[in-house]
Amino acid sequence: MSSWKITREKLLLGASDANLNFEGVCTMLRHLGFSERHRRGSHHIFYKEGVAEIINIQPRGGEGKPYQMKQIRQILLKYSLTGE
Repeated sequence: MSSWKITREKLLLGASDANLNFEGVCTMLRHLGFSERHRRGSHHIFYKEGVAEIINIQPRGGEGKPYQMKQIRQILLKYSLTGE
């Protein structure tokens, strides 16, 4: 199983929101069809046609912030964006 799929599974399970690798989450979003807007500092902004929400995330020590991982999970589930 590829690394972005492993990240997706961990994110969807919700058991390790505080321990998800930030770059892995960014890679997963790109594989799911999200585009990244210009970065401002540490902020990474992702968007996707057909998805009303914009994902704005930033790393904390190489990992994603737990509340931002929860927001991403809610968006993926809401729009059935599981990559299958």
